[in-house]
Amino acid sequence: MKTFNVPVIYRSPLISAIKNKRKQEDRMKKDFTPTTLDFGPIRILLARHFGFCYGVENAIEIAFRTVEENPGKRIFLLSEMIHNPHVNNDLIERGVQFIMDTAGNQLVPWESLQSDDIVIIPAFGTTLEIEKHLASLGIEPLKYNTTCPFVERVWNKAEQIGKKNYTVIVHGKPKHEETRATFSHSQFNTPTIVVKDIQEAEMLADFITGKRSAEEFYSLFKGQYSSGFDITKDLQRVGVVNQTTMLATETQAIADYIRQVIANHYQLTETNIGERFADTRDTLCYATNDNQSAVTGMLQEAADLAIVVGGYNSSNTSHLVELCEEKLPTYFISAAENMHSATTIDHWDFHHKTGMHSDTFLPEKEQVTVLLTSGASCPDALVEGVIRRLLSFYGLEHKADELAIAD
Repeated sequence: MKTFNVPVIYRSPLISAIKNKRKQEDRMKKDFTPTTLDFGPIRILLARHFGFCYGVENAIEIAFRTVEENPGKRIFLLSEMIHNPHVNNDLIERGVQFIMDTAGNQLVPWESLQSDDIVIIPAFGTTLEIEKHLASLGIEPLKYNTTCPFVERVWNKAEQIGKKNYTVIVHGKPKHEETRATFSHSQFNTPTIVVKDIQEAEMLADFITGKRSAEEFYSLFKGQYSSGFDITKDLQRVGVVNQTTMLATETQAIADYIRQVIANHYQLTETNIGERFADTRDTLCYATNDNQSAVTGMLQEAADLAIVVGGYNSSNTSHLVELCEEKLPTYFISAAENMHSATTIDHWDFHHKTGMHSDTFLPEKEQVTVLLTSGASCPDALVEGVIRRLLSFYGLEHKADELAIAD
């Protein structure tokens, strides 16, 4: 796989050594057990896969190179390039301005842009409508494009099945940048609807089978279906694609559920299900799968708590938190600085979008075991920082240097 020129400030010699060692031992990526870092009074189990994915490293390389190669020019990002505050703040410090926030609210007026300005498309991609608007301003919309190739693969699959007269069901968060972009690209070719979870998929099934009246659909799914969506005919042939950062198991569960509903309603078998349901299994992102599988493997080990590091508006990171929360006390933090002492920590409740403070962080026992992972947009340097901060509570920070040298 291609390697990228990512700024050294995001790298970690310690984490790189650990990852390289695991890669050499498990080139086929079949072993999802964590890496054990035993420091005596604290034992850290590091997930097999975590941190920057291909799409994030690609976006970072393009963005930083664009800044370096265009001194004196005004450079804009459509919105946050990735959902990590440290990376986005580094770009802001280099003079990059954000045109919109993550919800699509305007920060820089369109009319203030000039034809010689540089506009970078973030890793999530953007809508066809925004591409057209940029072109109308004299700005080449795709010249500085950091859209993740795996997001583009979803768009291509949606286009492919759309041209075969399947309606596209997008499993995603309706307001997320990536989902808005995927919806835009998909609806250009075929009727499209967004479902955010299995509960909405179950509601949609009631319209597929005719259990609910057509009128209900347009209010229940307001803002989530394409213009001209005809509930009486547009759910007869469907395929499911996803926002790449969703829980892969949930996407698969939604696809399997809709497939079974279609099969039962139209009395189809395995040999002819393709007449009504498109096979889209190849749209699941490898990094999302690997990181989530690594957390599942990590959770097989006995531990006292879990720490997940990443941006608080990061979808893929929040799903790692969800998985950990099912089994252990879990702390979602953005950096080591959130951990003030062995007892106090500031962390994020992504369910209620609010900060929390806990005074019962690390338990008092002979050996504390901590599970540790991070999201796909989180620099490895931040994970090393968390390890060092945890060790400092026991007077063992020097052990991180010894480990780096040993590896």
